Amino acid sequence: QVQLVESGGGLVQPGGSLRLSCAASGSIFSINVMGWYRQAPGNQRELVADITSGGSTNYADSVKGRFTISRDNAKNTAYLQMNSLKPEDTAVYYCKAIIRKSPLTAFSQYWGQGTQVTVSS
Repeated sequence: QVQLVESGGGLVQPGGSLRLSCAASGSIFSINVMGWYRQAPGNQRELVADITSGGSTNYADSVKGRFTISRDNAKNTAYLQMNSLKPEDTAVYYCKAIIRKSPLTAFSQYWGQGTQVTVSS
């Protein structure tokens, strides 16, 4: 079965940096899109950034210039480098991947369990 595991979350002061990782494992033929979403208590889950298999990226306006998404296709891993962190970045960050398990099946959506990011002094 496909599994997504996030790591790298934690507590950081405003202006600090964190690097999140998302590793996909299991039965995988190809991964189309990998992305990061976040959800704060009482808020809807929102897209932070995503990246296609070809390397095209998309960012929420609130993180442009501060966050960078990347991926290592050989390792089936996506990263989110977060710099100049602000208190409003505090949320649970979730990894999402669109994965094809075989060339005879359709793409399906998978989610990680989430990792907490807290930005506070």
